[in-house]
Amino acid sequence: MSTKNIPDELAREIAVEQAHVDRVHEELEKAGVRADSVQAEGLARSQFGRQVEVGDAEGAALFERDALMFHAAKRRTALDTQYEGLVFGRLDIDHAMLRASTTGSNGDGGRDGHRPADGSSGEDREVRYIGRLGVRDDDYEPLVIDWRAPAASAFYRATPTQPMGVLRRRVLRSRGTTVIGIEDDLMVPEAPDDLVVVGDGALMAALTRSRGGRMRDIVATIQAHQDEAIRASARGITEITGGPGTGKTVVALHRAAYLLYSDRRRFESGGILVVGPSGAYTAYIERVLPSLGEESVILRALGDVLDVVHTERLDPPAVARTKGSTRIRPLLGAASRGRVPGTPTEFRAMVAGRPVRLEARDLDRVRSQVLRQHQRNTATAAAQDALGELAWTSLGITGDREAKEEFLDKWEDHLDVEAFMQVWWPQVDPREVLLWLGDPELVRRHSRGTLRDEEIEPLAASFRLAAETGTWSVADVALIDDISARVGPVQEAPKEERGFYEIEELEDLSQYGVTEVQPVVSAARDAGAPLVLTDPRDKLLAGRIGKPDEYAHVLVDEAQDLSPMQWRMIGRRGRYASWTVVGDAAQASWPDASEATAAREEAFGSQARQQFHMDTNYRNAREIFDYAAEVVRRQVPDADIPQAVRETGIEPVEGRLGPDALTAVREAVTALLEQVEGAIAVITPSTHAARLAPVAELGEGRVQVIDPMSTKGLEYDATVVVDPDEITRESPGGVRVLYVALTRAAHRMTVLT
Repeated sequence: MSTKNIPDELAREIAVEQAHVDRVHEELEKAGVRADSVQAEGLARSQFGRQVEVGDAEGAALFERDALMFHAAKRRTALDTQYEGLVFGRLDIDHAMLRASTTGSNGDGGRDGHRPADGSSGEDREVRYIGRLGVRDDDYEPLVIDWRAPAASAFYRATPTQPMGVLRRRVLRSRGTTVIGIEDDLMVPEAPDDLVVVGDGALMAALTRSRGGRMRDIVATIQAHQDEAIRASARGITEITGGPGTGKTVVALHRAAYLLYSDRRRFESGGILVVGPSGAYTAYIERVLPSLGEESVILRALGDVLDVVHTERLDPPAVARTKGSTRIRPLLGAASRGRVPGTPTEFRAMVAGRPVRLEARDLDRVRSQVLRQHQRNTATAAAQDALGELAWTSLGITGDREAKEEFLDKWEDHLDVEAFMQVWWPQVDPREVLLWLGDPELVRRHSRGTLRDEEIEPLAASFRLAAETGTWSVADVALIDDISARVGPVQEAPKEERGFYEIEELEDLSQYGVTEVQPVVSAARDAGAPLVLTDPRDKLLAGRIGKPDEYAHVLVDEAQDLSPMQWRMIGRRGRYASWTVVGDAAQASWPDASEATAAREEAFGSQARQQFHMDTNYRNAREIFDYAAEVVRRQVPDADIPQAVRETGIEPVEGRLGPDALTAVREAVTALLEQVEGAIAVITPSTHAARLAPVAELGEGRVQVIDPMSTKGLEYDATVVVDPDEITRESPGGVRVLYVALTRAAHRMTVLT
């Protein structure tokens, strides 16, 4: 298949899939009409049923009506909620191949599809479309198979070494009802002549067809080793390592799918958490395995692990190192246990006729005593009791048990004590603690020498920046999670009981000539309109942080980038989980590997380990990868360098950025737009980002301007790497992050220095 023919073939293939999707949605509309008619009939029967005395026969009929209405409503809901991206997969199955390999023991569920609609040949060929719910035509022939059905299992379980009769697995990407892209996985060494293969599968097919037997052997080795990792034991820790372009991410995601479908009860009920480095990454991998168990699989970028915090802002490297190190934990612990800024430092009141006075040191002693055994937000009652004991002791009365009981009884219900507790022991949102640390003197006092002097002001300044802009940084998320584990969830205040003297709420005020006034904000909220927050502090504290969810399996991609504090955050969600961990040390953006390893081992616990290493790069052309490998080896001589097996004969282009960076980059991108058909990334340090933003307007959506860290896990047909020295200087991983930028291109790369 020649590169120049791919666009025409791709357009034709998309048109074929669009025709089928259109047909599915026509049937969907019919199904919706049928569901509505059943509901309408049931409603009519229910109105009639209220007017007659119901006997046994009528009762049975009404029961049948209720059942029909329930199932009709359920179906209507399914049709409404699954409309987006309804059809997401296609299998092309060769039953002759299936019979030859196994006589039906692969569990593909038997034939439950239809003959190819695209003119594919072969009496034993079958096409199955996979989707979010099953849809049949008027003749009850399946147009879409529900992804949970046995007949759909091959979509998730087939691999090149165990194809289960599958020739080609196709992923459909849709926007609404429009098919906007397709990606294929080829399951056989060579595709039949009448089977078009696009996407990564097309690359594998091209590798096989453009080389001799040696290339087929290499491809088969890649596939066999990947399959071994995909089907490895679900227990313990599975580590998948390898350099750029070795398919680590795809293997890991297929492994998650395999686990879900091989032990559905365990992983569907317990859930799978997939953690990646950025929002761009999670958006990208959503295409790889769509509908990977729906609610069973949760995709999170590191800035989105907490449900109430969503951020992609990065700290400067030095500040990120301070926040990511476990050296910051004493600071967080002391701040969490310390005085809440602005709270009273003494207590005075008359209790049971006795004057009580407690000084700041007394209050601090009680707080320290209580927080040794309790989380702050769940310890209000314990703090009040301990304060009462200290108050009684301060009176100097001994031996009078009845007086003490009377005093403590009065203390428990005393209005002055209650008012004092509300201001002295408030509920603390974990995010507020970080905002307190915008004061460098407070940071200095609480850090107790664990932070260097030069780290204190930049750290405090980063929290002040959050307060000013209303945005947390990615590194802040792990700190918030750490503090949350210390202070506990914010407790709801108990609702006050209505007194007997309060007037009962009138159901209808209009009869008294009174017009009820509805607050505009509440009405908007009730109508489902989003509440727009404008105050930076309100943005930072929006939502309520609860206990972290725990999962049956945790998948971490680009694991070499996680800081120790981020490992602790993910570890809280995987205490009882099995893990799949994907990474490459040579691409690390976290500088202290030993500290990160210690935190990672703590998260894993004592579970059994198994490791798989991918050593063949089939993303980058060899010319591009040799360039990148030479750059990284200068400073990382022990880097894991895979073997790039694809050659184009086209070397990377080097050019000068010059004084007019925009013009230089625009010219480079314009040239690449004529040379490649797919996506182009301009990978630039922040120094040039704003100036180069207009370049994204070229190519009708094919060009993206992106920072090096956000390219983690992504790939493009071509790239323009801008100012490599500045990328190295400003990146937390230095040349390792530059190595990432230099290995994103599959076909063409231009480097502007």
